Amino acid sequence: MLRNTFLGLTAAAVMATSVFAMGEKDIVDTATDAGSFSTLLAAAEAAGLVETLKGDGPFTIFAPTDDAFAALPAGTVEELLKPENQEQLAAILTYHVVPGKVMSTDLSNNMEATTVQGTDVTIMTEGGVTVEQANVVTADIEASNGVIHVIDAVILPQ
Repeated sequence: MLRNTFLGLTAAAVMATSVFAMGEKDIVDTATDAGSFSTLLAAAEAAGLVETLKGDGPFTIFAPTDDAFAALPAGTVEELLKPENQEQLAAILTYHVVPGKVMSTDLSNNMEATTVQGTDVTIMTEGGVTVEQANVVTADIEASNGVIHVIDAVILPQ
């Protein structure tokens, strides 16, 4: 009995430590550590959004990978990173952010979510999860101030 109680408490402590460790970094630091979001992070820096994304939140980020940015037409990223395009870049990036912490279990088919940019994105869950037709390739990466869902395309507001 004592042995089972000890093992149960030990397992609970290990699980709690693991969960805490997964969410102890903010969204920016979590994305940095992942290593596949350097373009997104450079864009957030150019748009003046890094400090906001390091803030309290919570935020849900539909984060395009470096490969997703590379799939845009040639020269698009370079053009958006220019200081004179900061407002347009900020609008595109905030279109990837939903206020609050929305986990994959909170999603439903044909769900609309209002982005920080101000317009809605449509989320579909049949045959895999998509956001505005970008596929969610990894979901529920928790951070101290929200959650990241990795997507395979850059979504653009209308």
